[in-house]
Amino acid sequence: MRKVYYIFNPTTRTYDRVYPNLAQRFLTLLRRFLLFVIFGGLSFLAFFLLIETPSMKDLQAENSKLLSQYSILSQRLDDAMEVLEDIQQRDDNMYRVVLNSEPVSSTVRNAGYGGTNRYNELMNMDNSALVVETTQKMDMLAKQLYIQIKSFDELVKLSKEQDDYLRHIPAIQPIANRDLKRTASGYGRRIDPVYKVPKFHHGMDFSCDMRTPIYATADGKVVSAKWESGYGWTVELDHGYGYSTRYAHLHSFTVKKGQQVVRGEQIALSGNSGKSTGPHLHYEVVVNGKKVNPINYYFMDLDADGYDEMLRMAENHGKVFD
Repeated sequence: MRKVYYIFNPTTRTYDRVYPNLAQRFLTLLRRFLLFVIFGGLSFLAFFLLIETPSMKDLQAENSKLLSQYSILSQRLDDAMEVLEDIQQRDDNMYRVVLNSEPVSSTVRNAGYGGTNRYNELMNMDNSALVVETTQKMDMLAKQLYIQIKSFDELVKLSKEQDDYLRHIPAIQPIANRDLKRTASGYGRRIDPVYKVPKFHHGMDFSCDMRTPIYATADGKVVSAKWESGYGWTVELDHGYGYSTRYAHLHSFTVKKGQQVVRGEQIALSGNSGKSTGPHLHYEVVVNGKKVNPINYYFMDLDADGYDEMLRMAENHGKVFD
């Protein structure tokens, strides 16, 4: 039904009927339409903000789950970093010390990633601080693991080289002497048994019967097997890495010049040749051209008590045979 409009006429004091033109009617309709649109928009917004839909509930639950997972991941990364730090400590303070290698620089281990924009794309995410922190931890862990793997690769190489090095260091007694009863005289100033004057004894003497087996104390190469003045029949081994050993006053050799030998291999038989007052073996260790005390190179043969006992016997002057 069409709506009728009236207007008050003060002259006649009556209401006269009004007939709106087309423009007035259009503006009235437009005004009503706009009011309807505004009311509908406000109603939809209120519904959207105040009433949760099932999809919104699912999304919120998923976000909460992701947040919990990030928190758990962050904690696990912290635990992994602690384990890695322990491995790094062992690497620097144990493995590399044993292998005589410099530790990995802390600057290299703890260097960060370059670029200030690396995490910018994460800044607009919900809970961005946690996401960025966790991502940074993952990046740091990945980098330090890479550095540690490279370090272990280097340690494996050093270990192989060290194994060869250890095989070429004199480390056993040159004669069977587990009970130490064959220890005669040690390194140091002694009374010469022939000239009866104080003289520095540059090796160790081991008393033994004639033709007692003599053994190489480390892997090496025979550089001489010949008669030497004062030493008599003598074998000299070059072990590399600056080490060499000499075995003197022998009866005979079982090796020849240029031959490769391994630790524990028989190289000669003991004797009484050269300036000697009785059957024995004179043994010397030379490091970088300097004769040193052989007593420090029996670590594969002697425990701590055995070392102390031999040291006591050697320092007691004992019997000097050459």
